[in-house]
Amino acid sequence: MSSLGQRLIAEFLGSLLLAGVVIGSGILASRLSGGNGAVALLGNTAATAAILFVLVTAFVSISGAHFNPAVTLVMVLLRRTTILEGAFYAVVQVCGCICGALLAHAMFELPFIQQSTHARSGAGQTLSEGVATFALVLAIVLVSRARPGAVPAAVGLTIAAGYWWTASTSFANPAITIARTLTDTFAGIRPEDATYFIGGQFAGALAAWAVSSALTLRPLNLNPDQGP
Repeated sequence: MSSLGQRLIAEFLGSLLLAGVVIGSGILASRLSGGNGAVALLGNTAATAAILFVLVTAFVSISGAHFNPAVTLVMVLLRRTTILEGAFYAVVQVCGCICGALLAHAMFELPFIQQSTHARSGAGQTLSEGVATFALVLAIVLVSRARPGAVPAAVGLTIAAGYWWTASTSFANPAITIARTLTDTFAGIRPEDATYFIGGQFAGALAAWAVSSALTLRPLNLNPDQGP
């Protein structure tokens, strides 16, 4: 079993690379798309789904490959990790995502420190983040029970779909939402809008935990003539 230090390093590196790809691919996609937002989003989607598959595959046996405080919260509630370890995970996830944003700026020779002016506001956007995070957490919990080896694909595909069927383009991650407030690029979000996104994300994660717990709860056997 990996030590706590190894797990935290894995969560930091995974979060850094995830945010770097999300923001970096958004920058390149917007430059190459010639102003076509759909083409830019398609490039951003493909890169994000691809790196999620790789990162979850690479780090799942070390840290569980959360890279997401909402996922970590549910793992604490499911008693797959402790409250203290979950708190450490959340801190390094946020730090890793912020470093990923800075790395993307450095690679594209943009101002290192930025504040996003990209408006993403409204009840529909908040609802979308709740729905996107619900779908992501539900997929993680249920697929890990049914077919653990398929979790990397499930995560990547759920986020890829979320980019296109939710109004918010499926951030579904409080840590990366914070990082995206620090980039005034294609992937950015205004700090004042991020609060609502994060609230929706945690609400969606808790709803997924409740639903998955209800679905996987073994029913009582009321027939004494049958075995358990």
